[in-house]
Parts: sequence; structure tokens; C-alpha cells
Amino acid sequence: MASDGGGSSGTDPLSRRAELAGRLERVRSRIAAACAAAGRDEGELTLIAVTKTYPASDVVALAGLGLYDFGENRDQEAAPKAAEVAASDGPAIRWHFIGQLQTNKAHRVAKYADVVQSVDRLRLVHALGTAARAAGRDLTCLVQVSLDPADAGGERLVDSEGDPARGGVPPARLAEVAAAVEAEPGLILGGLMAVAPLDMDPVAAFAPLRDLSEVVRSIRNAASVISAGMSGDLEAAIAAGATHLRIGTALLGNRSVPVR
Repeated sequence: MASDGGGSSGTDPLSRRAELAGRLERVRSRIAAACAAAGRDEGELTLIAVTKTYPASDVVALAGLGLYDFGENRDQEAAPKAAEVAASDGPAIRWHFIGQLQTNKAHRVAKYADVVQSVDRLRLVHALGTAARAAGRDLTCLVQVSLDPADAGGERLVDSEGDPARGGVPPARLAEVAAAVEAEPGLILGGLMAVAPLDMDPVAAFAPLRDLSEVVRSIRNAASVISAGMSGDLEAAIAAGATHLRIGTALLGNRSVPVR
């Protein structure tokens, strides 16, 4: 289902808060309807507001409306935003890093992120573990698995440094990466994350999620998080067993600044 457009962070604070409240109500209504259709309890779902390109004031406003999980995908934006929100004396929130993460940025992300959802290679596992220990923190990690049929056989294109050219570990290597997270001191294996390929029907794309989750839970039974579903496909994700939804446009409006 496509979200409604509009929305701007340039309006006055009271108007913006009212707009965000309306958007949050509509998203929660969609979640309630999807849960009813799937025979699920709404309490099983965690809503993550993806606030990339939007200011810290929007995070504070949404936290005031009872939303406490927020996602960012670029460290250079997320780090100062997290610091600004922390200085606002608002309620405690949880930061989810959801973008592709270079190993040399792991030490920065480990200082403010509570969850890294985009773990898809062994080098990153080790970098995050080192960073978490240095920061004196335990960092929850989700293994990002590719739902692209081209990755089903376990082969991946790699970049010049030998890292995946696109996000997500092939399903055939999911257990290997999950086991590495579980074995790394300072990291907690939380579950998996997935994104439906743009050229696939989300219902078909999300169909393997429960089986893939069982692979991760065979390594750590408590690693039950299934992060899947965005503004346009949250209903399909809920039907497929998602526990966490990453919602941007439907909550915050169309972005005027391109995200690279």
C-alpha cells in the first residue's frame, strides 16, 4: 500500500507535531488492520521510525507521541542527531543503524547505536565486536539476509575490498554469519533483517522469512527479531511474521533531499 505524500520538517513545531501525530495514527491503523488479517497480536510488533534526512526535532516529537525506536542509515547524519536528541532531556530512545556499514565506521556507530540491523559479513562482525568492547557496551546485531533470488545459491558480487556489492548475506551463509555474531564478545545476536527487492512482489519476497528466522534461532533461541517491512509493504511483512517494521515516508512524509 502506498503512503500518502507531503510532509515537511520546515513547518512550525506545533503544526509539525500535529502532522506527525496524524501520520502515526494512520500507520498504527494499518498495522492493526494487517495484524487482524494475519491473526496476530499488535503487541508483537515494534515500530521503528526511519528519520534519515529529518531533523532531531522530529525524533523528539515522535518520542513525545510514544515512539521510542528510531532508524538511521548514514553515520555522518546519525551520530550528531543522536547527540542532539540525547541533549534534549526527552525520553530514552533506541537507535537502530539500518544502512550498509563500512568496517572503518564501526567504532563510531558502536558509541550510539543500540542495534545494528545490517550485519552481512564476517569482517563487519569482528569490527563491531572490537568497537563494542572498546565502548564498554553490548551491541545487538541483526544479520541482514538477501531475499534476491540471484543470491539463493550463495554467490555474491563483491566490491574492490572483497565486501558484498549490495547488502544482505546470501541465505546459504546466514548460519555462518549468525554464528560469528553469537561467538563475538560484546555482540548479542538478535535475529535477522531483510528488504524486499524492488522488482519482486513483497508477498513472494517475504515468504521465506519464518524459515530463515529458524536458522538464526537454531544458533540462539532468543534471537527472534524479524525486521522487515517498510511504508509500502508493511502488510506483507506482518503476514510473513515480521516483528519489527522500518517506516519512513508514511510517518515523516516524502523526503525532499535525495538519500545516497
